[in-house]
Amino acid sequence: MTDAVTWNFSDRHIGPDAQGMRRILDVVGVDTLDELAAKALPAGILDKRDGDVADGLEVLDAPLSEHEVLAGLKELASRNTVATSMIGQGYYDTLTPPVLLRNIIENPAWYTAYTPYQPEISQGRLEALLNFQTMVADLTGMEVANSSMLDEATAAAEAMTLLRRANRKSKSPRFVVDSDLFIQTAAVLATRAEPLGIELVTANLVDDGLPEGDFFGVILQVPGASGRVFDVAPVIDAAHERGALVAVGADLLALTLMTPPGEKGADACFGTTQRFGVPMGFGGPHAGYLAVNGAHTRNLPGRLVGVSVDADGAPAYRLALQTREQHIRREKATSNICTAQVLLAVLAAMYASYHGAEGLTGIARRVAAHASGLAGSLRSGGVEIVHAELFDTVLARVPGRAAVVVAAAIERSVNLYLVDADHVSISCDEATTHTHVVSVLAAFGIAAEESAGDEPVSIPEELARSSEFLQHEAFTKYRTETAMMRYLRRLSDKDLALDRTMIPLGSCTMKLNAAAEMEAITWPEFAGLHPFAPADQTGGIRELVSDLERWLAAVTGYDAITLQPNAGSQGEYAGLLAIRHYHLSRGDDHRDTCLIPSSAHGTNAASAVMAGMRVEVVACRPNGDVDLDDLRAKIADHAERLAAIMITYPSTHGVYEHEIEDICGAVHDAGGQVYIDGANLNALVGLARPGKFGGDVSHLNLHKTFCIPHGGGGPGVGPIGVRSHLTPFLPGHPAAPELGGVGPVSAAPYGSASILPITWAYIKLMGARGLRQASLTAIASANYIARRLDEYFPVLYTGANGMVAHECILDLRQLTKDTGVTVDDVAKRLADYGFHAPTMSFPVAGTLMVEPTESEDLSEIDEFIAAMIAIRGEIDRVGAGEWTVDDNPLRGAPHTAECLVGEWTHPYSREIAVYPLGKGRAKVWPSVRRIDGAHGDRNLVCSCPPLEAYSS
Repeated sequence: MTDAVTWNFSDRHIGPDAQGMRRILDVVGVDTLDELAAKALPAGILDKRDGDVADGLEVLDAPLSEHEVLAGLKELASRNTVATSMIGQGYYDTLTPPVLLRNIIENPAWYTAYTPYQPEISQGRLEALLNFQTMVADLTGMEVANSSMLDEATAAAEAMTLLRRANRKSKSPRFVVDSDLFIQTAAVLATRAEPLGIELVTANLVDDGLPEGDFFGVILQVPGASGRVFDVAPVIDAAHERGALVAVGADLLALTLMTPPGEKGADACFGTTQRFGVPMGFGGPHAGYLAVNGAHTRNLPGRLVGVSVDADGAPAYRLALQTREQHIRREKATSNICTAQVLLAVLAAMYASYHGAEGLTGIARRVAAHASGLAGSLRSGGVEIVHAELFDTVLARVPGRAAVVVAAAIERSVNLYLVDADHVSISCDEATTHTHVVSVLAAFGIAAEESAGDEPVSIPEELARSSEFLQHEAFTKYRTETAMMRYLRRLSDKDLALDRTMIPLGSCTMKLNAAAEMEAITWPEFAGLHPFAPADQTGGIRELVSDLERWLAAVTGYDAITLQPNAGSQGEYAGLLAIRHYHLSRGDDHRDTCLIPSSAHGTNAASAVMAGMRVEVVACRPNGDVDLDDLRAKIADHAERLAAIMITYPSTHGVYEHEIEDICGAVHDAGGQVYIDGANLNALVGLARPGKFGGDVSHLNLHKTFCIPHGGGGPGVGPIGVRSHLTPFLPGHPAAPELGGVGPVSAAPYGSASILPITWAYIKLMGARGLRQASLTAIASANYIARRLDEYFPVLYTGANGMVAHECILDLRQLTKDTGVTVDDVAKRLADYGFHAPTMSFPVAGTLMVEPTESEDLSEIDEFIAAMIAIRGEIDRVGAGEWTVDDNPLRGAPHTAECLVGEWTHPYSREIAVYPLGKGRAKVWPSVRRIDGAHGDRNLVCSCPPLEAYSS
């Protein structure tokens, strides 16, 4: 009889088993993981331990099983009340087609992918994103839309700064904001404007027109927050006459019935695609959008998918105009946004594809008819309706009775929006039924028999839409579930995600996103909550948020956490704003200089500029560490103006800098604050805490370290931790007075709250010991790769004792100089071997940065190493002259199935092209050859091309 084996979750999450780890440690040259930690990390920052539990982590419970964790989530979910939401204000109930829920949101082929930096193995989601851009451009009447924004309020703020960049004729700092914007949009605008020196001027643009004086731009919204529908053309025309540019927030569902702002002359449009099948989720994640006319394309922030051609001349998709972005332009970038909401954008695009123009118009008409009928019934019952012309939202005036009406509705399980003591707002949506309307009428004291029934849509005829939209095949062909299911499968088959291979992208932490962690995000008790729902209806998710704040504070060593930032870039921004407001509160308004090492992530510099700071670059030594002499010189030069330093730890060069405490101390001695970028926290959890070794503030990426999936380029969550002196300066929210703090950085009080159960589950499943084991395993695997590959591709930087952290940089520069083979060639060739490439040319041009994470087992790591060694052999054959630099398997990569059946004139065989290591590994067939990026930028096409473009 044998002893039964009991597997816990950490055994399932961590890839190497005991035998595999023994092999890894032998190659690295240490006996234990603890010895590895002692050699790699500075002794001064290592946390002490009580057994396997590091200091601070004793607050974490013992690890639970998957079923126990799901039971715990069910219990939390049961404390939420999912009432019928008619609150509106930018968040609406929607009916997600089950075929989309199952085949996108619950499908690891979609949710475990990364941002499509390797377009040849990302054609599926790039096509889906192009559909999204086409959908937005068609509905808004604009020429170009990007591939999503973080939320509606962020999109509005980005529109504001876009107009400022684009309006080179205006020297005015003033920006006019219509008084009928959503409160969260207006609040985020105010947050963004202040550090940039933008003066916001609020005005009732519809009734009072533009204010006096100069201004560079105007922003308004239709329908307004009050539900009012109006013609935007007079405001746009008047603004243009005075030299200002105009951004219009627009409800995409309403635009199926209304003339789009682009046809009225708007310079930019922004908004959200949430009501296109994306649940409210207590505030997110949702895909915002931003669209412009062609003249402003190069000022667009965020990702932009474009059409190009591959090596065989076939149409192919790629990320266009990447020179706009942070990694190249740094502090001069258009924005600090380095991600988007890809998974939600795909869902919204496929919702539009499934319904088509006719289906969306039908939904809009039903919504508008319910609202119009409700308005008519209230009017007949003696209630004053403030705006006669409306789409989905009715604003009722009930002097002194608003709270009573809202309370009466809650008794009927309906949530309305309390505007003030005299006004109640009621929003209809796709899920609204006649029964809901009857309940609302009852809350106002109007009997159902007094209902006037449905009325004609309350949109003036002169505002009705006449132009066509969504006529491309992508929006006309997939109306049956069979067709949509197969379309989604065809698209996902073109991509490489974690369900098919390791993704060793340095600085990205592509670890397992376990099924148990993902399960709760689609439960209606979490997904069906409006972010402004009464607090007593959201007790479960609020407790989950509180748990995470407490646990993350323990893990990082900080005193307080905010979960509001909905991306790492927004966390950076929120952290820097906390530093800014701290200095201002002390009268140190002259402290505006931020020191940033030359190795830093590109978003750091862009975020500092957005927070009103001047960037000074600190040099790095040849070994990759921050140059302490240059740091001290910069501090001396800017001592009176020093606000902060931003430093990534472990560094972006993949090592633990042993002088980190000296760096922090030097900045503190000069009166500055220390921002420790937590992008690489996967190498610290359970080992060292930034809040204890010198940090004042850090952001962490829950979509890296704490298992929220990358979704092909979003969603993400970028919470920040702060020391107690910065706690008063965390982001607040006008709809959540309990947060206190300063202005919000995201549209919703708790950001992308509906995906927080993923991180809650991960921490519960792993416990303190499992989290520490994960960090140690990630470090061990990276050092194993570094040891195995160093003789083939020199490891550029190592720390003390020759160790790297959780990632390593392979230097190809001398090989490129000797042979002409580039990092691009190696990256594309890896697809022929069945692997996603590591990070290319970041943070050092001509290199590859490899991060295996703890989730990959030894066999997968060894297969990757074998592929890299074989590629080195191919490079040597080029160097020896056996193959020319212009015609070899690397330069020809990736190879498609189609290229094999034509005439073959290459000096290498078809078998070497597509089965370079034989047929042991599952074959990946890229759908396109190498893409011509320059062609795509010269001939910019950012919406679905006409069908004839695909004909042979």
